[in-house]
Amino acid sequence: MKPKTLLALTLSVLVAVIAGHHAAGAEEPETIELFDGESLDGWRCHNVDDLPMEEVWMVEDGVLRTVGEPFGYLYTEDSFESFELLVEWRWPEDVEPTNSGVLLRIADEPVSFLTQCVEAQLMHGSVGDIWAFYGANASGDEERAAQVEGHEALGDFHGVRKMTDAELPPGEWNVYEITLDGPDLTLVLNGEKVNEATDLDVLAGPIGFQSEGGPIEFRRIELTPLDE
Repeated sequence: MKPKTLLALTLSVLVAVIAGHHAAGAEEPETIELFDGESLDGWRCHNVDDLPMEEVWMVEDGVLRTVGEPFGYLYTEDSFESFELLVEWRWPEDVEPTNSGVLLRIADEPVSFLTQCVEAQLMHGSVGDIWAFYGANASGDEERAAQVEGHEALGDFHGVRKMTDAELPPGEWNVYEITLDGPDLTLVLNGEKVNEATDLDVLAGPIGFQSEGGPIEFRRIELTPLDE
């Protein structure tokens, strides 16, 4: 074998070995349980009446529940930028489904019962809509683009309507899989892709859940950070 050929082969093997070591040493991102099933540790609350958090949000039998009044939101003490978020939620079987939402990249102090953020909608019948409030950005399929002007509390905001309906009946647990990767947002509900958007502002912010009119329940809330 010629010296140059031998040298090239040796270098190739060395690169492969080094790459293998890096791959073997790479750690998978750790999944974070945002809700421990027992308490409201790690969470804060905003509501328009400034009530204590425990009067609006409570934990019973491993389930996080809000009474839905007054309007506001529960939010994490920690901030997150790009991640996969898994949320199990349901409407209680004995009440009329109303409204709520998963708030992403909360960016500022409250303006009303909301703040600057992007919402993965939980409103009954509209689960999977995406909305951007108070200067937040999100865009998507022009045929499903939506604009609201002059809302009494929220002013002007815009979003992207869901592709399809995959919400389960009250009493059954829904699984929301939310992937927020840089400027791109994808929503999967009960295994079915229901919406996507892009052009989101890339920043770190808390994650929140809305109190917006009626009871809703959550249990498994897990976040896996994505490499940035």
